[in-house]
Amino acid sequence: MTRSVLIDLDAVLSIARLGSFRAAALELGMSTTALSNAVAKLEQRLGVRLFNRTTRSVSLTDAGKTFAERVGPAMMDIHDAMLTVQSLQKTPAGTLRINAFATAAREVMEPLILSFMQRYPQVHIDLVTEGRIVDIVAAGFDLGLRPADLVPTDMIAVPLGTKRSNAVVASPDFLRIHGMPTVPADLYRFRCIRARLPNNALFRWKFEKDGNAVQIDVQGSITLDESSLVRIAAQNGVGLGYVMEADVRDDIAAGRLVRVLEDWTPSLAPLALYYPGRKNPPAAFSAFIQAARDFANGG
Repeated sequence: MTRSVLIDLDAVLSIARLGSFRAAALELGMSTTALSNAVAKLEQRLGVRLFNRTTRSVSLTDAGKTFAERVGPAMMDIHDAMLTVQSLQKTPAGTLRINAFATAAREVMEPLILSFMQRYPQVHIDLVTEGRIVDIVAAGFDLGLRPADLVPTDMIAVPLGTKRSNAVVASPDFLRIHGMPTVPADLYRFRCIRARLPNNALFRWKFEKDGNAVQIDVQGSITLDESSLVRIAAQNGVGLGYVMEADVRDDIAAGRLVRVLEDWTPSLAPLALYYPGRKNPPAAFSAFIQAARDFANGG
């Protein structure tokens, strides 16, 4: 079986699983045009149409369902065999696909991911950040990175032990002019930088102290959907911002931002790397898991 046929078969199975040419193309690292050509070539070779395609949807034909049901298990065996051989590599190589929240990725980018790449230059890291929880198996990822309390129970988790919390910050000039809030309710009289969630809802600032939880629907003259933009706006005196402490730690240390209401922003769940159980993982996967454990242990 030639490599091109394997690619064609993977393309069919990915489209069948995801129900989308575009999603399958992203998963396989191909253009939608190349993916469509691969399917068309296989359909021509088989002499049957595998998919019903419209501008809005794609579904398997009866022949396509039969084909996917028969080919799927065989392809799993082929890929397992390839992984078994790859696990014998002395030098880790290949691609690792990781899905993460952007804030989580930023926290481990330098100390874990970039450090790993310097040690294993033959490994390619494909890091995808998004604000929603995804099924990493269905979406074709090797690993996920999330707060430990959001890791699915059927996954193997590697706690990273990172200390995490939210932080309310503002520029020194803003606080000098407008004063400093001492309790969350004070925020109603301050100009704040509002945040929009990936589902398009406005984020309510969350606080907790001595078992007393509070959520504040802040007001302000700007609404942003990316924490790096909140940081820039806060530095420029637009208002108070609510961000991950790790994202502004250097700004606080340098005096560009001042943290307030710290006693109302307790620690959050630490980050965890997670993955499904797998037989004979490739050397690159095993090396990254070990690097994560070393990172968690301060190594």
